[in-house]
Amino acid sequence: MTTTLPPADDLDTGRILDLLLLAFAADPGIRWLFPDHHRYRTAFPAMLRLVAGPTLEQGRIDVVGGGAGAALWLAPDATNDEEAWGPFFLEHVDADRLDDVFAWGAQVGEHHPTEPHWYLMAVGVDPYRQGNGYGSALLRLGLERCDRDGVPAYLEAGHPRNRALYERHGFETIGEIQAGDAPPAWPMLRPPR
Repeated sequence: MTTTLPPADDLDTGRILDLLLLAFAADPGIRWLFPDHHRYRTAFPAMLRLVAGPTLEQGRIDVVGGGAGAALWLAPDATNDEEAWGPFFLEHVDADRLDDVFAWGAQVGEHHPTEPHWYLMAVGVDPYRQGNGYGSALLRLGLERCDRDGVPAYLEAGHPRNRALYERHGFETIGEIQAGDAPPAWPMLRPPR
């Protein structure tokens, strides 16, 4: 089952953000940004709200398994509030890590496609329900939309296991993002079929 949430549905949005907080608790890149448990629990939801805001207004949120997994997709004609990220990182990331964070962000921008595309901003499955096909179901839903629209899909993979999953769904690695002591991430693109 897939659900597209309307912008005003704060209750369901909150539950999805809680799910993603669980799903990303061991993500190497996210935990590099927020290594302190308390900071992760406060900053990552704020970061997700930055992501989810434009996604709710100009994209799509897919949910499968009665809330076991969710994917946030930004639509091809959507815009993200780039100016909000600088103040966010200044507030939530340790000062000694900021130069690397901004260098990492610059690399993301270098790899991000300029052509219209669906951008998979976040996909996560409840850790206790992983391995049951929910991640693949979420990818299939989004990729069917990409194929129907005739546009590519783009994402940044932050974990080798996830990278392999995306490759099985037709994504190709187009580079590597790495700054300072941050773990690597891989920008990936999948052409429409």
